[in-house]
Amino acid sequence: MKWVETRIVFDAPDPAAASDLIAEIFYDFGLQGVVVESPDVDSDLDWADNPLPRPQEHAVIGYFPKNAELPERCRILETRLSRLTQSFRTQSIDMTCRIAYHDIDEEDWAESWKQYFFTEKITDTLVVKPTWRDYTPNPGEIILEIDPGMAFGTGTHPTTRLCIALIEKYLRPGDTFLDIGTGSGILMIAAAKLGAAKLTGIDNDAVAVDVARQNLLQNQISPNIFDVRAGNLVTDVSGRFSLVTANILSEVIVRLADDILPVLEKNAVFICSGIISVKQAMVEEKLRTRGFEILETRTQDEWVAMASRISSP
Repeated sequence: MKWVETRIVFDAPDPAAASDLIAEIFYDFGLQGVVVESPDVDSDLDWADNPLPRPQEHAVIGYFPKNAELPERCRILETRLSRLTQSFRTQSIDMTCRIAYHDIDEEDWAESWKQYFFTEKITDTLVVKPTWRDYTPNPGEIILEIDPGMAFGTGTHPTTRLCIALIEKYLRPGDTFLDIGTGSGILMIAAAKLGAAKLTGIDNDAVAVDVARQNLLQNQISPNIFDVRAGNLVTDVSGRFSLVTANILSEVIVRLADDILPVLEKNAVFICSGIISVKQAMVEEKLRTRGFEILETRTQDEWVAMASRISSP
C-alpha cells in the first residue's frame, strides 16, 4: 500500500499547544500515529545511541493511506487547519502553517517511524524501550519493550505517559485489566508488568490487534493471561474488570461512558486519557452524570487524563 506523508510545518507563540491542536485534527481521522517534531526537544535527554539532529522547525506529521478517500481527507484537513489558524488570529495570536505532501511506500513508512523513538523513562520505575534500541536497566526499573509498527502507542505521547502513571498508581497485583483502543498494547504490557492477572485488549483496527499481540509476546507475557481482539469499544467485551483504561478521543470517551458500566467490577477504577484540555469539562460532566466520582486528574502540556470510580450509592 502507498501512503502519503502529510507534514504540517507551523509557527506559533505556544508551539506545544499548537502542535497538540494540530495533532488532534489528525487523530480525528482515526490515524494510527502522529509524529511531532520540535527544535525545543533536548536531545541530551535521549539515552539511545546516535540521536537524530535537532529539527529546524516545528512540525506535525501524519500518514494517510493513498486511496479513494485521500482527496476528501486532504480537503477536510486543510479546511480545519485554516479554521484553527483563524481562531488564533481572532485572539490576536499569530500562527502560520504550511502543508507538504509526500508519497511513501508502506515499508518505508514503517521504517521511518523508528528514527523518532528512543528509550524514555515514564515514571520512577517504568521505562519504555523500543525493540531496536539498546538500554541497560538500573536496579528496580521495569522495562516495557515496544515496537509500534503500524499501531498508535509508544509511551512517548503525553496521553500514554499519563495513562501509564495512573495504571502504576491504581493497579493492584491480581487485578483484571481491560484496555479499550489498545493500539500497540503498551498499556496492557504496563499492566502485566505491574502484576495484572488477566488482560484484555480491544481495538477497531485489526493491524493494531496483531501488533499488540506481538508486543505482548515480545515482553514474555504468557498468552494464557491475555486476549487481544478486534471490536468496537465494549460491544464485544464480556466479563467485568477491576481496572479499565481508554486512551482515545474525548468524544469517544463520552459515548463510551453510556456503555461501560456492565464491564466494571464493584469499586473498579476507570482511567481515561486522550482528552485535550479544552474538552476536560465535557468529559468530567459526562462521567459525573453517569455516576462516576473523579478520583484524580493529571495534566501534561495540553493533555488530560483522569481516574474515576462509580460513586457509592
